[in-house]
Order: sequence, then C-alpha cells, then structure tokens
Amino acid sequence: MKQIKVLLTGAGGVAVPGLIESLHARGYFIVATDIDPYAAGLYLADKGYVIPRADAREFLPAIRGVCRKEHVDVIVPLVDEELIQVLDLEAEGTTVLLPRKEFVTTCLDKYRLMERLKGHGIRVPGTTLLPDHEIHPSYPAIIKPRRGRGSRDVCRLEDRDDLLRYLSSHPSLPDQLIVQEFIEGVEFTVSVVVWRDGEVQAVVPKEILSKKGVTRMAVTRRNARIEETCHRIQHSLRADGPFNVQLMLDGHTGEPFIFEINPRFSTTISLTMAAGIDELHGLISQALGGREAYHFTEWTEGLVLFRRTLDEFWTEPSLEERSTRIEELLE
Repeated sequence: MKQIKVLLTGAGGVAVPGLIESLHARGYFIVATDIDPYAAGLYLADKGYVIPRADAREFLPAIRGVCRKEHVDVIVPLVDEELIQVLDLEAEGTTVLLPRKEFVTTCLDKYRLMERLKGHGIRVPGTTLLPDHEIHPSYPAIIKPRRGRGSRDVCRLEDRDDLLRYLSSHPSLPDQLIVQEFIEGVEFTVSVVVWRDGEVQAVVPKEILSKKGVTRMAVTRRNARIEETCHRIQHSLRADGPFNVQLMLDGHTGEPFIFEINPRFSTTISLTMAAGIDELHGLISQALGGREAYHFTEWTEGLVLFRRTLDEFWTEPSLEERSTRIEELLE
C-alpha cells in the first residue's frame, strides 16, 4: 500500500509536534515547512523545508516545488497568511484540507465576517470599523486588527484614553481596525468537522480555562446552543471544510456570540482528537477515499487540555541526522 504523504505548514506551531506524532502512529509520511529553521516540527517530520514568508513572491513556487519533489498527497495549512495561496494548489491535483476559498476569504476579513453572520441572523457582538466607533463610542470594548491571527494586537478598552494609548502603539489605517462590543461571559473555541458534501459530522465545544495568545487550558463541554449555532454557520456560509469557531457564551442569557472564525484547524485540535474526534486523520481519509472511508463517532465530555512545554534531549550526532532532513530552499 502506498504511504500517504502529508504536508503540514507552520511547523513551529504549538500543536504541530502532537499532530506529527499522531500522524506517524497512523503510518503517514510527514513533510513540514516553516520560515524558521529552528521550528520544532522541521526536526520531527520525515522531511522539512525552510520556505519564504507568505507575503513573498517566492512563497507559492516554493510550496509547489515541495509538493512536487516530495509527491505530497495532502496539504494541511496552519498559518492564516498562507491559506488563500495554498488553496490554489487544489487545481493542480493536490488535496488541500481547508474550507472553500470564499469561506476562507470571508473569515480572514473579520469585519466582513461579522456582517455576513449578522445578515444570516447569527448572533455576533456589535462590530464597527474604528472611524464609526469614534462617532458613537461605547465602552468597554475590544479592539483588534480587521485582518490578523491569534490574539495579536487584541486589546480590551475601558475608555477613550485606552483607545488613544492603543493607537499610539499600534499605528494602522483606521479602516483596518475594528471595535467589538464586550460580551461578559465564558469563552469557547469549537472544532467543526465538515467536508465537501457539507454535512456537519461533529461539533466539539471547548471551554477556555486559560489563554495567553493560544489556549493553554481548556475542557470539552456539550452545549446544544453552540452546536446549533455551528450548524447554522455551515448552512449559511458553506464552509465545506474544517473550521474553528471562537465565541463568548453570554453570562446572563447563555446565548453564544461569535466573534471570530478560523477557516482551518485550530491549535486545540489536539484536545478534539484526544476526546475521540480525530478530525485530521478522518478528513484526510475522506478527502482521499470518499465519505465512507471514515466515520466519526462520539466524543468525551469533561476532558481537559493542559498545555505545557516539553524538553527533549538529543545527542549532537542525532541532531545532525535530523538536520539532514531539512532544506533551506528548493534548487
């Protein structure tokens, strides 16, 4: 049987070492890429490549070259800036484990996403572009880049002085910043498992217990309102691929308010998989072998993710051996 080759981008991500270990256990050959030559995933994968940044002209040719040289079957992009370009490789016969391009484009523009969701009657925090907020200010509020990832440059504002301090330290065009209503409640990150036929095969809500940039501690929680909202998102926007919903569960009404959607696997994919929904292997199987190639079952509630740094030690010869698997650029 042919060994399936999977390319993971963003090899320095916190979830990548666990993903590589899981995929190796299932017999996959792993190729990893990153802009950082010291990204951990490059040394754990079967082959690693240091590539240009996503905004460089050389990025897409480099990814394309890796795919051709290594005969990659499936690409799993994990970096927001890379998603749109990598999707173009689907037309060249490589399976890309992402939602459809229109959905990805919508989600990467946070203001456009909020407008689309609101138009479909899905609850979102009040969201305005910065110039509109300054006409009718309201606090507390959350300010963030219109396009950005993770929790970068996201800040809670208590008053106008906070806003002025933020603007002085984060120079940006006014229409590239959005201000969102602050929702008092509990934050959730939710894995939604979908593939090209559009059926939602699993929804796994995870209550965030601790977050510093990425989720540090979370626990799986069943919640009918969250599940129903995620089904509505898929029905309304047609992701037809894996996505991650970030929301606040209103502390007074229990209603979910969507504040972001990541059109890719999230860093809490490890918790989803540990709870019983192996969304990565399952969707790879369906993408290559059809819907009947894999069936998702039930998942475990009350499972806690405790994210920590794990030190690993190699001898110098072992490091040199691993380093031979990494290439700076394709010839």
